[in-house]
Amino acid sequence: MEAVLAQTTGFFQERPADRRLAATFASVWVHRMRDRDAPPVLITPDATIDLQWIDGRFRIAGPDREPQIETLPSGATIVGLRFRPGAAAGWLGVPANRILGERLDLGDLWGVRARHLAGNVRATPDLASMVGQLEKAIGAYTQNQHAPDTVMGFAFDVIDRGLPADKPLVPFLLRTLHMSERTLRRRFEESFGYGPKTLDRILRFHRYRRLKQTSGDASTAVLAVEAGYSDQAHLIRESRRLSGVTPSALADASSRR
Repeated sequence: MEAVLAQTTGFFQERPADRRLAATFASVWVHRMRDRDAPPVLITPDATIDLQWIDGRFRIAGPDREPQIETLPSGATIVGLRFRPGAAAGWLGVPANRILGERLDLGDLWGVRARHLAGNVRATPDLASMVGQLEKAIGAYTQNQHAPDTVMGFAFDVIDRGLPADKPLVPFLLRTLHMSERTLRRRFEESFGYGPKTLDRILRFHRYRRLKQTSGDASTAVLAVEAGYSDQAHLIRESRRLSGVTPSALADASSRR
């Protein structure tokens, strides 16, 4: 069965995280797979890290550098809490580059602490109640954790907005953050799983996708330049690397949601 974009199959909904979690988590999402014949899902890199609840256990979806295909059981429900940029490493206690491309049980990182956290969540068929329990349990735990890395959060926002073409990325970050190049790379890898140039590539691609969703009839070539690509061919190459398909195929798949 052919893989489909993750958010285009089954039921998907996302909202901002509860105020108890808002310093560490940006949003909470729910994805329920189709009851029958759920297809494999294609996950494109988006520079995020998620804490997920699946089948009574917590797992971590680490940052991705390339597209991933995952097969989930038909009817499965996944509740995800999306870390704010720069927040995951301090909360988890491990650098992001250690979980790059991984989908792993939280117990593999935390051992008995993960079981204690999961033990605060009771199974219930009511999805809203389940999400509320998860937010309460994680919120109580989060109060005792390290504060997010605000410097790396700021760096993420700078890159996400896009730099002017006349400002090379790394020299600009070195001046803005007052770091050596070695420190800059280490901090990025700890916070995001990869260096600033890779983060820039991923965020630029998603900047294009956001523009595409709101642009109406604007041409792909115009949107590519607006997103920060040198031309349409540059966008197509990056789309194939990060999603496995061309921008037009990706747009067609998204429109079928």
